[in-house]
Amino acid sequence: MKILGIETSCDETAAAVVTDQREVLSSVVASQLNVHAPYGGVVPELASRQHVRDLPRIAAEALSRAHLSWSDVDGIAATHGPGLMGALLIGLTWAKAAAWARGLPFIGVNHLEGHLLACELNHSLLPYPFIGLVASGGHTSLYYVAAGDPPSYELLARTRDDAVGEAFDKVAKLLGLPYPGGPAIEKAAQEQPTVNTVRFTLPKMKDGSLDFSYSGLKTAVRYLLAKQDSRTVPLTVAEIATAFQRTIIQDLLAKALAAARRRPVQALVLTGGVAANRPLREAFARAAHENHLPFFCPPVEWCTDNAAMIAAVGARHLAVGQRSGWDLPAVPNLELAVLAKTGAE
Repeated sequence: MKILGIETSCDETAAAVVTDQREVLSSVVASQLNVHAPYGGVVPELASRQHVRDLPRIAAEALSRAHLSWSDVDGIAATHGPGLMGALLIGLTWAKAAAWARGLPFIGVNHLEGHLLACELNHSLLPYPFIGLVASGGHTSLYYVAAGDPPSYELLARTRDDAVGEAFDKVAKLLGLPYPGGPAIEKAAQEQPTVNTVRFTLPKMKDGSLDFSYSGLKTAVRYLLAKQDSRTVPLTVAEIATAFQRTIIQDLLAKALAAARRRPVQALVLTGGVAANRPLREAFARAAHENHLPFFCPPVEWCTDNAAMIAAVGARHLAVGQRSGWDLPAVPNLELAVLAKTGAE
């Protein structure tokens, strides 16, 4: 079975063809980085317009790279949430129309499920159950993922304000670094000597939860910058970037490991766009090894938004007979558990 996947949840227009054995036959992503960079973040209206322009071409290119025609496609999968409403609608509507016109089964896919199972692309299989951390521009969420067909998910923790990728973007802007903030801060931190006296703290949740909160960290950076003129030796951008990145890594890692200790699991999974951060990946790998826990993180190309992960998840749902109705809505704040109840029929 060959599935065409469509992903337009934010600012990447993506299409891919994946088999029901998770073999990626093609994956095409059109970035909108140049469109949004002047604004320091994604502008929803501009993202939607660019999806309209790019999606037909990107889908055609995905089929071409896979050396397939429409007659070879067995089903279509598209992200229906979470994400930007306008952006979601473009991909979802296009995918429905393409499926209806060709008499193909259609399935709506939860973007977060795609990220959590991205490690299984190209035939790999994750050991279940596992703790999965989705760290991206729009999400910072911890899940307990249990075996199933498809797997089942339990949300353990989420961000209460800024997502981790959003925090990177905002702090980068405060430091005068370019958008997107993640790669810019990682690069700036590489220029920092080993010794760094800057320290940031994060709030501890009074209810004992593992939830994340990064808005206060952003404010701490702003206050620190405001006091630069009073310092005898002003802090460098590299020093602040290093301290910020270190604080984020320590928090993400501590909470992921805490979640893994609360119940028996077979692996620790890190995924999402922020997982492309090399120091973060390395810190997770070291800590998982020290805790005798297998660690999995997708290649960078599967960490950022892509349609291959959507097609692979779609194939799993279609294989067990699940289908989505033509009235399936785009849901910007879609919860992961919702898909099994209302996303498929």
